[in-house]
Amino acid sequence: MKKTAISYPRRQVSFYLRFCSIAAILGLLPSCDNDPLDIVGPDISASNGVFIINEGNFNQDNATLSYYDYSSEKLFNQVFFAANEVPLGDVAQSMTIYNNKAYIVLNNSGKIYIIDPAEMMYIDKISGLTAPRYIQFVDERKAYITDMYSKSIYVYDAVQQEITREINVNNNGSFNQHSTEQMVVMGDFVFVTCWSYDNKVLVIDITTDLLVDSIEVGKQPNSIQMDQNNKIWVLSDGGFTGSAFGQELASLSRIDPYSREVEAEFQFRDMNSSPTNLYLNGSLDTLYYIDGGVYQMSVLENSLPENPIIKANDHTYYSMAVDPERNIIYLGDAVDYQQNGWVYRFTPSGEAIDSFRVGIIPGYFCFW
Repeated sequence: MKKTAISYPRRQVSFYLRFCSIAAILGLLPSCDNDPLDIVGPDISASNGVFIINEGNFNQDNATLSYYDYSSEKLFNQVFFAANEVPLGDVAQSMTIYNNKAYIVLNNSGKIYIIDPAEMMYIDKISGLTAPRYIQFVDERKAYITDMYSKSIYVYDAVQQEITREINVNNNGSFNQHSTEQMVVMGDFVFVTCWSYDNKVLVIDITTDLLVDSIEVGKQPNSIQMDQNNKIWVLSDGGFTGSAFGQELASLSRIDPYSREVEAEFQFRDMNSSPTNLYLNGSLDTLYYIDGGVYQMSVLENSLPENPIIKANDHTYYSMAVDPERNIIYLGDAVDYQQNGWVYRFTPSGEAIDSFRVGIIPGYFCFW
């Protein structure tokens, strides 16, 4: 497996070296020379590649943004810091690009940065959030923002550049106190997973911004996708041992969005299975997920795959995405959750392509 070349910046180097010198004197850093990744930044105009969102550690403000450029086959680390001379924030959760603006969701910072994805420069921010998770545009000007703790979904107006209202998903006799997570849009409705201590997919009417229904799936649905047949797939990890919400076998559910019923459910065989990161390929006919290794499954299959196409071996695969144009599989390896992680690339059939080192806990990929 070849290692992708690391590209060093032509701008921001002197600034960072000055910072390193001062920090080393003060004892804030052991040595800036020990970790060259931290001085990698772009002097580029991004146009076609993938952003890697590195979570960083909780309460450490060390989330970072990396960028891999397809044309040059070069990796650029610390691109937000290099462009703006400020840290990205605390626990970067996800990123969405819409109408040539990139929205970086910072979970523990309680805000979303809006940047120019080509130059990485700061434009604006959405603040006043509790613990945001994902942002999903539902039309040209309106987006929904899920949140782990607020018991509501925020409605963001991109023209007014402000939160205009909140959709209450609190306990009202019909629904649980939901922790909202990933979303997919189908017609006039948004389907929202409720991951933490929950087992629901919520249905939001886009025209009224109201919670109108819920669908029961397996415990702790963590990811959601919609295939080429407009079927919605939901992956549930089943909870964990000792959970107050209980534990059950993990499951993969297929939902008919018109009837809002689960039409098929595939249960995992082992209580130790805790699958995550459900993803579809570019043609939307093949599912992938992580359960130690990486598994592949046609949307037409009637059973779960038995063997992974990519074995875990000694890796800690924490995140995954599939390039919709090239169908290349991207896997984020968190290693020990303390040191800088790795990204590994594979063909659709699981053959290794290359790898490169990024920031701490590579947790999300955003293709552009």
